[in-house]
Amino acid sequence: MTPASAPTPTTHYLARPDGRVAYDLQGSGPLLVLVPGMGELRSSYRFLAPVLVAAGYSVASTDLRGHGDSDTTFSAYGDVETAGDIRALITHLGGSAVVVGNSLAAGAAVIVAADHPDLIDGLVLVGPFVRNPPANAVVRGMFRAMMAPAWIATVWKGYMPTLYAGRKPDDFQEYRKAVVASLRRKPYGRAFSFTTRQTDHGPAEAKLGAVTAPTMVVMGEKDPDFKDPAAEARFIGDALRAEVVMVAEAGHYPQAQQPEVTADAVLRFLGTVRHA
Repeated sequence: MTPASAPTPTTHYLARPDGRVAYDLQGSGPLLVLVPGMGELRSSYRFLAPVLVAAGYSVASTDLRGHGDSDTTFSAYGDVETAGDIRALITHLGGSAVVVGNSLAAGAAVIVAADHPDLIDGLVLVGPFVRNPPANAVVRGMFRAMMAPAWIATVWKGYMPTLYAGRKPDDFQEYRKAVVASLRRKPYGRAFSFTTRQTDHGPAEAKLGAVTAPTMVVMGEKDPDFKDPAAEARFIGDALRAEVVMVAEAGHYPQAQQPEVTADAVLRFLGTVRHA
């Protein structure tokens, strides 16, 4: 699947206390908010968003703070901060929404759903981090050194192919160039480095039991961020009483690596969701 040939949507900006968060808005109908993981751009959803628009939804795709077209003036990054941005965007757009959150954004979506159930019609958690993975002090120290601002763009360029284990998108090289170019802007490399250092999924794990929204978990069978992706998906599915969809030949980004499979699963799930 290649991105639909449609005009590039206009970039909008949501004002937050320390800066602006960039998003675009397409379509009409019930609201969906698509949020990428750290290091990614909102165009991570370049295959999924057009399908959802065509199916009759309003689709808001947003960059994380300090990423893409968002500002780098924020003092804090991570799950809790992203949850605040998601809540503010849904409120700004005037309703409730289904949130599709990838990686870090999945943990943020859990927090919003727990704290503001009136704003959340449903959750789609893709390659979700909703708890901190086990890691010893040596591993954490190595990761911190690798993610230093001075060389983070070069490190991420080399690391990205491993995260896309399995089938890579047809436009992977072009997309990787866009991600790396974004990170080479010094303020953005620094903001991404801060994000890697400040992110804590503990608050999301603490909220799992409070989520009542219908939920789907979409996990790539080859997701390298988890020692056992299927086991992690089962844990999240059990905690949230969620349907689990395992996607073959996909790593951390099923929405880009296997867009047809992911879109089919998401549309089926949306058909069961009652929108406020």
